Amino acid sequence: MLLVHSILRWAVLLTGIWAVIRAFKGVSGKTPFTAADNKAGLFFMIACDIQLLVGIILFFTSSLVTTARADMGVAMKDPMLRFFTVEHETLAIIAIALVHIGKSKVKKATDAAKKHMLARNFYSIALVLILIIIGLVMTKGQRGFY
Repeated sequence: MLLVHSILRWAVLLTGIWAVIRAFKGVSGKTPFTAADNKAGLFFMIACDIQLLVGIILFFTSSLVTTARADMGVAMKDPMLRFFTVEHETLAIIAIALVHIGKSKVKKATDAAKKHMLARNFYSIALVLILIIIGLVMTKGQRGFY
């Protein structure tokens, strides 16, 4: 399951980059909001949701997190245990919430420029958080690119 979660991180990253690029192009080029723009945001959201589902399964089955949850006092003093038990999940949930809020606001907006601006703002912040999470996993978790 950890391998699936690790591979899915790249799907989240790629779809996020795609959605952000389309949003920036839409804002700078003042183009209409097309079905491709909508799909980019939708695929970003779907990739995040699948990643969240796999992450929840890992949270309850991972030996690392199970060990940390057994004694949270000790886990909070260990940077790696704290990261994988609290920090990783918190940042991920915030990022995914931003993607969902952004997608909802884009759907409700009536003007193409407003849709692109909302997509740019929400997806960009979410993508930055995701990049932070990936960087921390690769350094604190010492997991590399897999």
